[in-house]
Amino acid sequence: MSLVLPDSLVSTGWLGANLADPDLRVFDCSVTLVPAGAGVRPESGRAAWEQGHIPGSGFADLLDDLSDKSQPLPMMMPPAAQFAAVMGRYGVGPSNAVVLYDSGPHTWATRLWWMLRAMGFDNAAVLDGGLKKWKAEGRPVSAAPCQYPAVHFQAHPQECIFVGKDHVCRLYEQPRVRLINALSADEHAGRVSRTARPGRIPGSGNVPAGSLLDPATGAFLPLAQLREKFQAQGALDGRSVITYCGGGIAATSAAFTLVRLGVPDVAVYDGSLTEWSRDESLPMETG
Repeated sequence: MSLVLPDSLVSTGWLGANLADPDLRVFDCSVTLVPAGAGVRPESGRAAWEQGHIPGSGFADLLDDLSDKSQPLPMMMPPAAQFAAVMGRYGVGPSNAVVLYDSGPHTWATRLWWMLRAMGFDNAAVLDGGLKKWKAEGRPVSAAPCQYPAVHFQAHPQECIFVGKDHVCRLYEQPRVRLINALSADEHAGRVSRTARPGRIPGSGNVPAGSLLDPATGAFLPLAQLREKFQAQGALDGRSVITYCGGGIAATSAAFTLVRLGVPDVAVYDGSLTEWSRDESLPMETG
């Protein structure tokens, strides 16, 4: 029988106890954002992974392997065939359980978790606290290359897990839909901007992805505290929720948390404000 994960969020203790299970696949999903002009640009975390990672873990390349290079926007969800080929090469098949981590604020790990969800693969989890917590606890790291054998990954694309601009345009003013911006409060208000125009999609609530974590440990806050944050922004009152951010990364952390809170209808706007703010015909709200 394949390994069944206890939850969509697993502890470092659970991973340490199950690291040798032959059905487990563990991946570092790290990407680093480095300053570039007025904004930032992403850099692969592969070099850091090569220097030291959770023993046995592979590296999931979100910048190249798992992005749709045919799109004008960066790091968009790739086509099902591309995604399946990459995950199969990484060694992920139907009998495997997958644990994802990164070296930062979970958003890269939740991005791949959400992508797997979009392709119908549900036996995946995020490591609570990521590499930061793993190292802080004195757990082992390794520089050995990954040894997962290639297998066949079967993609089963799901509707409305990732959504596009046209979908958001149709729904953002509908009372049955709640938009949640996962950027910082300053970016939400338009005081700071790394996109073509400052501000937010009109009517959006704001739950910054960084506010979901304990700053001391890097782990997610208890569910009761997370529930309060989303409840205060009208995301737990029975409406469909669409999360977004600057480029569809931090938004997955909010979406991941909403799924953990039991919200049945959650989508991520993949192009997010990078796409929305470039279209001068679409409104932006500030203040």
